[in-house]
Amino acid sequence: MAEKSQAVATIEAVWRMEAARVVATLARYTGDLGLAEELAQDALVAALEQWPAEGVPARPGGWLTAVGKRRAVDYFRRAETLRRKVGELGRELEIDGQGYEIDLDALDSDAAIDDDLLRLVFTACHPVLSAEARVALTLRVLGGLSTPEIARAFLISESTAAQRIVRAKRTLADAGIVFEAPDGAERRRRLESVLEVVYLIFNEGYAATAGDDWLRPGLCEEALRLGRVLVGLMPDEPEVHALVALMEIQDSRRHARTDPDGEPVLLLDQDRAKWDWSQIERGLKALARADEAFAARADGDTRSGDRPTEPGAYHLQAALAACHARARNAEATDWRLIADLYDRLVQQTRSPVVELNRAVAVGMAEGPAAGLEVTDALVGLRAMQGYHLLPSVRGDLLVRLGRHTEARSEFERAAELTANTRERALLLARAAACDASAAESES
Repeated sequence: MAEKSQAVATIEAVWRMEAARVVATLARYTGDLGLAEELAQDALVAALEQWPAEGVPARPGGWLTAVGKRRAVDYFRRAETLRRKVGELGRELEIDGQGYEIDLDALDSDAAIDDDLLRLVFTACHPVLSAEARVALTLRVLGGLSTPEIARAFLISESTAAQRIVRAKRTLADAGIVFEAPDGAERRRRLESVLEVVYLIFNEGYAATAGDDWLRPGLCEEALRLGRVLVGLMPDEPEVHALVALMEIQDSRRHARTDPDGEPVLLLDQDRAKWDWSQIERGLKALARADEAFAARADGDTRSGDRPTEPGAYHLQAALAACHARARNAEATDWRLIADLYDRLVQQTRSPVVELNRAVAVGMAEGPAAGLEVTDALVGLRAMQGYHLLPSVRGDLLVRLGRHTEARSEFERAAELTANTRERALLLARAAACDASAAESES
């Protein structure tokens, strides 16, 4: 019994590492992501039946892929369609109808599998899907997370998670999306969607939007894993390296971002000895690789007229994170440089959220009155009406100006808007502190 349990644990570990590649290759052969995932699951069932007794094969990923291809042949035969695909797959696997004897040397090369995985990345993150659908599908087919795991990660019901995945596959099929890694301008457009999905996953782990936990480390780790996969697939893309750098540096603060009771600790109050400095070093190296890739792109062939003149949004955000990472204490932070980087980022993104972050940096570099001036310009924007960090930032700036009664109202407003229990408690505590400060100044 113990040996069987160990075998099952080994299979689960192998599946987590190999599932995306198996699905990717099967998707190329079938042209149907939903079918590819079903075939991969069939291969997993075959592994659970055979490996405990026969042992794990030398190339488990290849074994799973080959069995999946065999099941694809069976599927197309039963449907009496796609006879050409049946012939191609049958000749490749030299099926003789006996067992699962597989010629692993006949399988695709590692390079071909990487190409398949890249196609799957661009398909799962296709802009035709909603952001929620792209996140769910990416975690399912690339991350290998089960539907219950996805539901728990995003605090949604299993039925909602399942519906998102099913609808995503149906949308791709109905839209006739081709499994491909596009070139040129389309590749850049689609890559933006891919990186957005990975960063959405990371951010939900970094600062949970709802629930009782401030952090969900599992999601941060999954996003980092996906980012590293992208680096291996697209090593010449500066923004891919930059996103990994950004996530590495942000995640390095994990153990300093909460106190022993799980309550949030703001950046300037964190014990930087608790930061993971080896992870920061990895992040800085990734940022250096992004710099090199950007320089190579900028110095390359300009006949297409698309030579970049400014690093991308993730590149600038990674540079911002590096400013904090290089400061061994809060006082050493170069807020002027941070404000300048945010100014460049605002010009690129035109995002009011980025502008709010710039307000924080301006408030630190030039004083709270200057920061409040930037913040107040955002108050009337419709996009910011329900954004809890706007009153939170205003409250902080008002505290520094000694306007405690106004600050209390801002913190209370922010607490009403957030759906995260831990963050709400922090904001209400800051509101109470404003009361105490106001009473003290009046006495």
